[in-house]
Amino acid sequence: MRIHFIAIGGSAMHNLALALHHKGYEVSGSDDVIFEPSKSRLASAGLLPEEMGWFPAKIDAAIDAVILGMHAKEDNPELLKAQKLWLKIYSYPEFLYEQSKNKTRVVIGGSHGKTTITSMILHVLNYHGIEVDFMVGAQLDGFDRMVHLTEDNDFIVLEGDEYLSSPIDRRPKFHLYQPHIALLSGIAWDHINVFPTYENYIDQFRIFVDSIVEGGSITYNEEDRKVVQIVKESTNTIRRIPYHTHQYSVDRGQTYLETPEGPLPVQIFGQHNISNLSGAKWICQHMGVDEDDFYQAIASFPGASKRLEKIAETEDSIIYKDFAHSPSKVGATTLAVREQYPDKKLVACLELHTYSSLNAGFLEEYGDTLAAADEAIVFYTPEALEIKKLEALDTKQIEQAFKRKDLRIFTRPDELENYLNLLGFNNTVLLLMSSGNYGGLALERLIEQKA
Repeated sequence: MRIHFIAIGGSAMHNLALALHHKGYEVSGSDDVIFEPSKSRLASAGLLPEEMGWFPAKIDAAIDAVILGMHAKEDNPELLKAQKLWLKIYSYPEFLYEQSKNKTRVVIGGSHGKTTITSMILHVLNYHGIEVDFMVGAQLDGFDRMVHLTEDNDFIVLEGDEYLSSPIDRRPKFHLYQPHIALLSGIAWDHINVFPTYENYIDQFRIFVDSIVEGGSITYNEEDRKVVQIVKESTNTIRRIPYHTHQYSVDRGQTYLETPEGPLPVQIFGQHNISNLSGAKWICQHMGVDEDDFYQAIASFPGASKRLEKIAETEDSIIYKDFAHSPSKVGATTLAVREQYPDKKLVACLELHTYSSLNAGFLEEYGDTLAAADEAIVFYTPEALEIKKLEALDTKQIEQAFKRKDLRIFTRPDELENYLNLLGFNNTVLLLMSSGNYGGLALERLIEQKA
C-alpha cells in the first residue's frame, strides 16, 4: 500500500509512519515543523520530508490512503486536494482499527494511568516473549517504536486516548477501537477546550464502555465511584471485572508488593502506580499470563517514560521529573513521592502549560493537589496564555485555587532557576511536574548545581 501522512512529525503520527514503513508499506508525509526526536527518527528511516510545508502536488490518485494528524487544520491544502480526489482519508485511530479488524483488541482507557498500564502490559508480555501488536503513548525500554503492526499477531494492545481523532473527525480516539478486552482506570475532568462541562466529559466514557464488542469484558477500578457508576449503568452485554489497589508496603524508600510468595520489591512507587499495576495484572491474565509469571516480569518494570523519572540523585537528595499536569495526576504524583520519602523535604514544582490548567475557570480543580508538599511552586508564562488566547492570571487567583497562601509563583524561567538554586537541598526531593519545559528552563544546569 501507498500511504501519505499529513502532519507526519507528531509523536504518535511519526511512530505509525515508522511502523508502516517497517511493515513494508510505501510511506510519504508532510509537516510544517518537526521537532526531535521525531526528526532524527524519520530521517534514519528515509521518511523525513525534504522541506517543511504543505505541498498539494504530493497528493495524487495513486495514493491508497491518507492519514490525517491533529496538527493539521481543516483547510490544509494537502487535505483539500485529497478530498477533491476522493481519496480514503483516515484519522490515526481509524487506521489503527483498520489494521486490527481481525485481531483481539485490548484497549486501556481512563483519564489517568493509561500510558503506564499499557506500558506495564507490554513489558510483561515482552519479558515472556509473547508477541503482540501495540500502540502506546511513551517510548519503552526494549521497544524500537511506540507502534508495532503485523499481519500475524493475534492481539493488539492500544492506549485509549479520549482526545479528538482528527481535525475533521471530532470523536474521541477510544470510541473507534471497538475493544474485546477493555480497562477503565479512573475518571477526572480534563481537556476542557473540547469537553467544556464535566458531564460532557463523563459521557465520552459511557460511549467507550458501550463500544466494547458484545461478549467482551471491562476491567475497571472499583475504587473510583464514577467509573463504577458508568460500568454498572451500561446495558452493554459484557463481563464486568473489578480491580482494586494491590497490597503493598514501603520500607526505607523501597516499595514491596505483598504476594503469595512474600514481599516482592518493585521499581515503581505510589498508590496510583500500584493501582495501575493491579489493572495491568488482570489484563495480562486475560491474555494468558498467569499470576506468578506476571510478578516475575513486573519486578523489572522501570516505569513509563516521563512518568516519575529520576533524573538526578545524591547521597541524601533526589530530583524527579513527571509528565503530570492534570489535577488528578498532580495530586497522585505528589502523594506518591511523599509516601515514598516521608522523612525528606518535598519541594513540588508544577508548570501550568495546558489549555485546561491555564484556564481561570478550571484552576479550582487543582484544590489540594500540592498539599502533600513541604514547599509548593507554580510556574507559567504569560506567553502561553497569549498563545492559547486566555485571560491573564494573577497571583491571588492561583493561591486561592491551590489553597496555599505560601505558594510561590514564577512566570520567568530564569527567576525559577535562581530560586531553585538558592534552595537548601539537604535531605530533599525536588519534584518537577510539567507537560512542557518551564519556558526553556536550563534543566541540565539545575541538575549540575544540585547533583
